[in-house]
Amino acid sequence: MNTICRIPSRWYRTSASHLHLHLPLRGFVSSPYVAAAQPQGTGETDPRINHLGKRIHDDYAHIKDYYATPKHPIVLAHGLLGFAELHLTPGWLPPVYYWRGISEALKANGVHVITTTVPPSGSIEQRAEKLAGGIAEAAGGREVNIIAHSMGGLDARYMISHLRPANVAVRSLVTVASPHHGSSFADFLFHEIGHERLPEIYRLLERVGMETGAFEQLTSTYMKENFNPRTPDDPEVSYFSYGASMDRPPLLSPFRQSHGVISRVEGPNDGLVSVASAQWGSYKGTLVGVSHLDLINWTNRWRWMLRSLVGITPAFNAIAFYLDIADMLAKEGF
Repeated sequence: MNTICRIPSRWYRTSASHLHLHLPLRGFVSSPYVAAAQPQGTGETDPRINHLGKRIHDDYAHIKDYYATPKHPIVLAHGLLGFAELHLTPGWLPPVYYWRGISEALKANGVHVITTTVPPSGSIEQRAEKLAGGIAEAAGGREVNIIAHSMGGLDARYMISHLRPANVAVRSLVTVASPHHGSSFADFLFHEIGHERLPEIYRLLERVGMETGAFEQLTSTYMKENFNPRTPDDPEVSYFSYGASMDRPPLLSPFRQSHGVISRVEGPNDGLVSVASAQWGSYKGTLVGVSHLDLINWTNRWRWMLRSLVGITPAFNAIAFYLDIADMLAKEGF
């Protein structure tokens, strides 16, 4: 069915403040990965993107008047270090949402939305088991569509192919910048840390309550030689995917180093996941000029406020993007 979509402006005119990832990288600058890395841009100047699907520039710059509503619920599956809702100071500040404004916009358009929470840095197996439980509890036996960001796509693939929970019926999986073929930045980190120092770092992380199962599973070796060969697609499920690419990030961006490493090894990327690695199933295209955090509406609003003063407006609206995915699923019969 078609539903008129009236989305409160506060959901797409504002966005979360810039997120800085504090990685222990000071000693890594001598790495051959970094020494060889050269900026590759969004793909306009990098020939490697020419064979990587449709380039999407401003298709999702604005919210349309209406979108079709899928008949099955949509499950939103978060990525590494993610969450559904985070309360930093209960009673003092409002919660932080991973899917900022996205779930609200989908609900406003008549979609039954299920947001799941899995162990932020747990293994794919642990995360997939939690994902299955969350869907089973919330869906009540109904068939579902899954939209997964980043590592969430790997969790969903594992759940569909290996766990096959009897009370969870998945019709489609849409992955957004999921590292299906691993990450050269994960390779870089493990190369620089070294096997001798790795146990010590893991002990430090576990001491502060952080699980470590996810990290090695994001390497290209693990994904290509272990995960993918033993995780075949379910022929009863439709698989779709999107990737993203961005220009070389500014000096203080949390993606500055990772973007350089991935550009050199894999080509165009969104700061954390390459376009090549994001492709799985039916590849719908590459969002040009979009970062890994832009994809979940965590755009730096202050940057765009300043740009608007000189007439530069955003070419990507995450709310419009996810509403369009829902529209696509509805038209596919899901």
